[in-house]
Amino acid sequence: MEGLSERQYAARVGLSRGAIQKAKAAGRLVLHADGSIDAAASDARRAETTDPSKTRKPPQPKRKPVPEAAVSAVGDTLKEQGLAAPATGGGTTFLQAKTANEVLKAQERRIRLQKLKGELIDRARALALVFRLARQERDVWVNWPARVAALMAADLGVEPAAMQKALEKHVRSQLDDLAEIQPDLR
Repeated sequence: MEGLSERQYAARVGLSRGAIQKAKAAGRLVLHADGSIDAAASDARRAETTDPSKTRKPPQPKRKPVPEAAVSAVGDTLKEQGLAAPATGGGTTFLQAKTANEVLKAQERRIRLQKLKGELIDRARALALVFRLARQERDVWVNWPARVAALMAADLGVEPAAMQKALEKHVRSQLDDLAEIQPDLR
């Protein structure tokens, strides 16, 4: 069998020519009488004499870690559409992620279209409107006893100040109960 040159052997094993020269000088390579390298025997000897901690590992493909929230969102989107979601901690396949991405893009387009058609409203604007209307209604109720107390007192034959005080007490109680209600605009 014909031996290999330093360059040929270096290319075969994925090392530099300088590393092959060092291995040759250290006696970790098997040489033929003509000085060429016996590849099979040299591979075996290098495996026996090389410290595993000093060997180069083939580079691992660089993968960006995917946040668990993103994987969870993919699973939720797939479940909403009735598709198989990835197992927890099992990772997501490219096809599942691609499907979820397409579903999300379709949902986003549908929402954009609904907004353009005027079918959707701005949440902050709706909350501000509800708050403003509730404040106006509260103000009307706060002023109501002063407006009607004299009329009711005349109809019932009681003192107007006492009637106004009683009405204000009951209106305040009712408004306190209404103040605990929180709008839930989901």
